[in-house]
Amino acid sequence: MASHIPVSLIGVPTDIGAGHRGARLGPEALRIAGLPEALAARGVDVRDLGNLDGPRNPWTAPVAGYRHLDEVVEWNRALMEASLAELRAGRLPIMLGGDHCLGIGSITAVARWCREQGKDLRVLWLDAHSDFNTSEVTPSGNVHGMPVACLCGLGPDALTRLGGDAPALLPSQVRQIGIRSVDPEEKRLIKHHRVDVYDMRYIDEAGMKRTMEAALADLGPDTHLHVSFDVDFLDPSIAPGVGTTVPGGVNYREAQLVMEMIADSGRMGSLDIVELNPLLDTHNATAELAVDLVESLFGKSTLMRD
Repeated sequence: MASHIPVSLIGVPTDIGAGHRGARLGPEALRIAGLPEALAARGVDVRDLGNLDGPRNPWTAPVAGYRHLDEVVEWNRALMEASLAELRAGRLPIMLGGDHCLGIGSITAVARWCREQGKDLRVLWLDAHSDFNTSEVTPSGNVHGMPVACLCGLGPDALTRLGGDAPALLPSQVRQIGIRSVDPEEKRLIKHHRVDVYDMRYIDEAGMKRTMEAALADLGPDTHLHVSFDVDFLDPSIAPGVGTTVPGGVNYREAQLVMEMIADSGRMGSLDIVELNPLLDTHNATAELAVDLVESLFGKSTLMRD
């Protein structure tokens, strides 16, 4: 059985950055679907740290282009500190979201850890959306549409400098996979900042194997791979439990291949599972699928492979 870095589960029950309520229930849905037990069955040392606490969702209108900015900052700071503590303790943090604004906290922590350790960082952003909006171009003000931009230094100081340094990331460190919904002005920002995006058209043309080979190319022995898995990456026909469904997503077989190829790289050091909304789900099926895919990230495959 493969040896794994010990894992810490960090629940972050908030939908503070989202346009729908319900992602705050994601951590419990993942636990009910058996995530801790599934990892333990794979021989992983799993510690469930329970849930972080933070401000309630006030459900107010945007102010200066941001909804709930103070609360978003507070949740992300708590997550950053919790994630950094686990990384420094030699553990692999798995953030159970919550909405995708939380990627700011988890990835800021990872970027800081990589700087401390002299490691390279590569972020795989598995998502239907690029999340590269800013307050100037956002149609909604929802911060879950902005985390990649914030991590790349575009956004309010309270988020771009969450870890003290800005930017936490360079666009060249990010690979986005499964993208199929980008706002018009956001497209210009992505082109200007040269974010590496493998959208669904690219995947249809090249196939998922070549897509993942490109996204995982040049991972050195000192590369820390962070996987930010938004459940809306998957096609809504198999994963209905998300607030922002976009048809034409990644199918079950493609998703399994993605996870197995990440596992084969042997480089994953941290993981986000976000935007699971059990209120919109059918009998917790989306959470169960997410657990199945995370098992593949930790080496579950059909056959014993070298």
